[in-house]
Amino acid sequence: MVFRRRDRRPPLRALADFLWPRGGWGRAFLYVKHRVRRLPDSPERIARGIWAGVFTTFTPFYGLHFIVAALIARVMNGNILASLSATFFGNPLTYVPIGVASLQTGHWLLGTEFDEKVDKSLVGKFMDAGKDLKDNLFALFMDQPADWQGLHLFYNEVFYPYMIGGIIPGIISATVCYVLSLPAIRFYQQRRRAKIKAKFEAIKQRADIGSGS
Repeated sequence: MVFRRRDRRPPLRALADFLWPRGGWGRAFLYVKHRVRRLPDSPERIARGIWAGVFTTFTPFYGLHFIVAALIARVMNGNILASLSATFFGNPLTYVPIGVASLQTGHWLLGTEFDEKVDKSLVGKFMDAGKDLKDNLFALFMDQPADWQGLHLFYNEVFYPYMIGGIIPGIISATVCYVLSLPAIRFYQQRRRAKIKAKFEAIKQRADIGSGS
C-alpha cells in the first residue's frame, strides 16, 4: 500500500500560492502556453478551444468555468483541453478588471447605474447572497421563514448585469486571443514536425551507413 504525503501547508501559505504561484505568474503562463501548443490536434480546433476558455472567464459562473468552457468548446468543435487551459486567462490578477469591465458594460446596456464603491457595494452583495443561501438552507430544517432579499439584490445588481455585460468584452478578448494564437500554434506545429522529420532522417542515414559498412 502506498501512502501519499498530505499537504501540510498552512492556510495562509496555500492562499499565497493561489494568489501568486511560487514560480510566478509569468512562469505559470509559459507552462500553460507550452502545454497548449503540444496538444495533438489541428491549430484551428486548439484556437477555437482557446476562444471558448477566454470567453468563459468573462462569465459570472465562478466555480463552473471548466464546465462552461468545455460546453462552449464542444459546441464550437474546439479542443476541450485547450479551453480548460485557456480559463487560466482568469486569475486573481485579472478577475477584478474583468469583473469591473463586465459590470460597467452590463449596467450601461441595461440602462442602470453601477456602484463603483467595490468594498461597500460589490463585495457586500456577494456576502449578502452567500448569507441568504446559508440562512435559507438552515430555515428549511428549522421551520423558519426564508428571506431572499440579499440574493435577489445580488442577482439584479451583480449577476445579471455581469452576465450581460461580459458578452462584449468576452467576445473581443477571446477573438484577439484566437487571432494571435492560431498562427503561433500553426508555426509551432510545423517547426516541431520538421524537427521530428529531421531526426528520423538522421537516424535512417546513420542506419544506412552502418549497414553499408
